[in-house]
Order: sequence, then C-alpha cells, then structure tokens
Amino acid sequence: MSRLEGRTVLLAVSGGIAAYKAAEVVRALVRAGARVRAMMTRGAQQFLTPLTLQVLSGQPVATDTFDLAQESEIGHIRLAESADVVLVAPATANLVAKLAHGLADDLVSTVLLAVRAPVLVAPAMNAHMWENAIVQRNLQALRAAGMRVIEPAEGFLACGYEGIGRLPDVEVLVAEVRKALTPADLSGERVLVTAGPTREALDPVRFLSNRSTGKMGFALAAAAWRHGAEVTLVAGPVQLPTPAGVRRIDVTTAAEMRAAVETEWATATMLLMGAAVADFRPARVAEQKIKKGAGRLRLDLEPTADILGAVAPHKGARIVVGFAAETTEVLAGAERKLREKQLDLIVANDVSRPDAGFAADTNAVTLIDREGNREKLPLLSKDEVAERVVERVVALRAARAAAAS
Repeated sequence: MSRLEGRTVLLAVSGGIAAYKAAEVVRALVRAGARVRAMMTRGAQQFLTPLTLQVLSGQPVATDTFDLAQESEIGHIRLAESADVVLVAPATANLVAKLAHGLADDLVSTVLLAVRAPVLVAPAMNAHMWENAIVQRNLQALRAAGMRVIEPAEGFLACGYEGIGRLPDVEVLVAEVRKALTPADLSGERVLVTAGPTREALDPVRFLSNRSTGKMGFALAAAAWRHGAEVTLVAGPVQLPTPAGVRRIDVTTAAEMRAAVETEWATATMLLMGAAVADFRPARVAEQKIKKGAGRLRLDLEPTADILGAVAPHKGARIVVGFAAETTEVLAGAERKLREKQLDLIVANDVSRPDAGFAADTNAVTLIDREGNREKLPLLSKDEVAERVVERVVALRAARAAAAS
C-alpha cells in the first residue's frame, strides 16, 4: 500500500460505540505507511482513551480547542493544514448535523471547517437514525459540499437491531483513503477485470485447474477503482474478499468466464485479463465418480475457449491488457501472445519463481506494449504491480486522446 507512504491522514473520531474501532483503523493506516494524526470529540473519549490512539499512531491526539498545551504543540489550524486527507470515522448523526450546518463548537468540528484536504465521512448509527429524513438531508448537504460519504454496512448493531448503520470494515476505510489520494484519471471508464483460475470438471468430485489464487487480478480491480473507474470483476473460484467499490461476478469454468466477459464487454471500455484460464478441459465429464482401477487412466482433453482471442480483435479503440504466465522463454512467449491476440499491453511474468508465481504476495513482471517497448519492474507487492499496470493503462489512454485531438 505504498500510496499512503509519507502521507498524513487526519482521523476524526466522534462519540458512538463504533469509536472503539478507531484503534484498528489507526493501526491499519500506520501499517500502510501513513502518518496518522487523530482528534477526538468529548463523546468519543467515553468509548476510547486518547492514549490508545497516541500509542498506536505515535502522534499526540488532539481533544480540546482551548487546551493551551495542545494549542502550542498542535494548533487546530495547523492540524487542519497538515492533512493530505481527512477520515471521519465514526461520524455520529450529531457530528453529521454540525458539519451540514457549519457549526464549530468543539475541536473536531472546528478543524473540519478549516480543512482544505479531501474529507471522507463514515457514518455509524442506529438503523432508524440512518433512515431518518433529516439525517439523509444532512448527508446530502455534505455530498453537495464535496465530502465523500462512505455508506455504512449492514449487520448486527450494538443497539440490538439488525440493519444498516455499522461502521464499514477497516479494509474498506483504508481503501477509501487510498482512493482519495489517487488521481481519478480513469473517471468515466468501465473497466472489466478477470481474475483467478477456472475449474474444468472430470467427474462430480474432481476437476482440472491451476495454482492461481486471484491475488493479481483482484489487485488490478482495486487499482482501477482507486483511479476512478467503474469496475466489474469476473472471478474464478478463489477465497478472496471483493475489493471495495467493485462489482463481482463469480464463475467456475472457462466457458462461464467467456460468457460473462462477452456479456460485460458489450458496455466495457477496457479489459484487464488477469485470469489464469485453463487451456484444456476433459472432452467428456463422467456422470459418476471415476473409480481407481488396476491400470492407468487416460484422459481425452480438448481446448477451452480462447477468451482474449474472441474479444480483442473486435475491441476498436478500447484498451485490452493481457497476462502471460510462463515458465520458459517468458518474454518471447509474451510477445507472441501480444501479437496474436492483438493486445495493447501484456504483462509477462515467470511463474516458476517462488517469489513471483502463483500464491505469492509479490510479483516481478515485464510490461510490453504493441510497439515492442519493454519495462522490467523489480520485485514488488502485487498491489504495487497492479498500480504500475494501471498507470500504464492511464498513459495509453492519454496518448490516444492526444492523438485523436
């Protein structure tokens, strides 16, 4: 999560039961490389002590506008000016109302009026309070003022109700912070991403597949969303949570993935084909479990659908990116696939490397464009590789727009 390295996140915590989750938010942001400055309302301090957030962030926590010691060390205006992004989590109905009407009767509301950085508001409250027309009107006022309202999650609430009003998961909040610090240079694009393996059945029990975990494709989807795109992710059978803001379609076989891609490609403007689609499937699927016999079992395999081969030739001005997972002649194989599939960019990686193959959290790839230009990236996290790939896509988009003007 290098996009948070060296950036200052100002966390505002208000007085709801979800305030206790602020500790995990601080921990996650610090792990991602951010410098976290926290400020708390008086109500928030009833649920969580400032010392807790101070220890986790390594920074003093602001609590009182009129505390001379804090003013000399921090200063509420200086605190506002230090922020690259502001996250209000949790935001109570009371604080939302203050912001909507420009009130400044404590440190938190005063600082939020002075902030020039992007402001993310994560409401957390009782379901009935959330649905109240006045609360919704106040939230709309925040949106109209340019603040980003992060919708609460549904589930069991501390008040005993089941419904909407929970503070979103920490991972969602961190993703929103990262998005706020990322240029929205794919705004207006509808990006289709594929990820993970496919499974081709042998019988009701067994299947053919590969070692793909979907990590690279899911990271691509998250990166495209951070850059402002509307993202649809077609995922094979993997054990990964859906990235924040991404629409997900689950499939199992290569045929199902092809059908989903062809359907979504009708309205998509870009395709990032990160899936490791099976190249072969059994020509016949046994109706019952194949029993172990005395002799050898011979399987008759047939090629699966060529998804890139089906959609790329009809892409027109749309951008299509492929992946080449190879174990030998990595670059030669990637360049051949680039030409044959008529791609705009291909990402080549040697999956025989233990630190860059399937299931690893890191990857070492070479980006090759249709002009034959190569960019070899060092060993990076898959998150960072995805960011670099999307940045190349952004550059391709800009070059085409310039050429067309």
